[in-house]
Amino acid sequence: MKIHEYQGKELFRTYNIPVPNGILATTPEEAKAAAIELGTPVVVVKAQIHAGGRGKGGGIKIAKSPEEAAQKAAELLGKPLVTPQTGPEGRIVHKVLVEQGLDIAKEYYLGIVLDRQASMPVVMASSEGGMDIEKLAHERPEAIIRFHIHGREIHPHQARRFAYGIGIPAESISKATHFLTQLFKLLVEKDATLAEINPLILTRQGDVLALDAKINFDDNALFKHPDIVAMRDIQEEDPFEVEASRYGLNYVKLEGTVGCMVNGAGLAMATMDIIKLSGGKPANFLDVGGGAKKDQIMNAFRILTSDSDVKAVLINIFGGILRCDVLARGVVDAASELHLTLPVVVRMEGTNVEQGKEILRNSGLTFTVADSMKDAAEKVVALAQ
Repeated sequence: MKIHEYQGKELFRTYNIPVPNGILATTPEEAKAAAIELGTPVVVVKAQIHAGGRGKGGGIKIAKSPEEAAQKAAELLGKPLVTPQTGPEGRIVHKVLVEQGLDIAKEYYLGIVLDRQASMPVVMASSEGGMDIEKLAHERPEAIIRFHIHGREIHPHQARRFAYGIGIPAESISKATHFLTQLFKLLVEKDATLAEINPLILTRQGDVLALDAKINFDDNALFKHPDIVAMRDIQEEDPFEVEASRYGLNYVKLEGTVGCMVNGAGLAMATMDIIKLSGGKPANFLDVGGGAKKDQIMNAFRILTSDSDVKAVLINIFGGILRCDVLARGVVDAASELHLTLPVVVRMEGTNVEQGKEILRNSGLTFTVADSMKDAAEKVVALAQ
């Protein structure tokens, strides 16, 4: 789960992590009032969307008066913002953060992310912040310091390693070590998988602040954090994915024409691969899980077929925990209820596969039954074309 920059900074404040003063605005008039309230000679108007690279896309604007803040907000609100992470369609800006201007002496990069290979968090930092960190990592990896954190707290020597490693001046070392210590505490206590500040800034007064805040959370731990769940902004999410999440389905919208319904993430990925190898493009990733019930299958089918890009559907099920006869009944009921006209190819193997095939044959509906994954992929790609 992702949250907005302004929400991340609200969370930072609860952990005593320094951030600039800022006020959220949803209209140009609110942006003007925010600039007046902040009272600084310069304010920054920042588009709030769930995507990075906002500066490159023109989503961060400087204003030198309240009237100019309103003008800059009007240029952003209600319009799509295209960044390197949004795709060509962009994201509609519904909110802007109006923030005080600061006297910046130096910009840094700081990120803490879960290293799945090492099974522990890794701190990454650089003296070259405010830029494309992925590009820097590719072209000059030596410019980034990295170290893993063992356990649930960061030790003082590790915090100092970070501060000295990126060149924080001696008089601000204690502020930088406090910053990292509190950021790691937030990451652990809130079950975050990513906490990134780009840039982390040093002001000419010697203060260390988060000029940006990007935090992602582990979906599986959200039941422990109702305060984080309350921050979810479904306007920033694909409507199909939002609908799927209500039924415990793992769904990701893609750009192809072949709808996929599979049980198991590995099998789903293999199914998408074989569709590509057969000359088609998957329209989605949809994992109904091993323990899916009939109602879940019906809802999965409804979501899948409501996508206007889908021209044919491939159902690929390995009957282990999810029996093939249960799947078949769910598919038949869904197809009947939805008055389905799309072609559907079904490939099943495993528990009660013959009963499942019999249910499909006796349904009175037209399903194409495939004998193998290769056969299923070739058939569904031909039907989608």
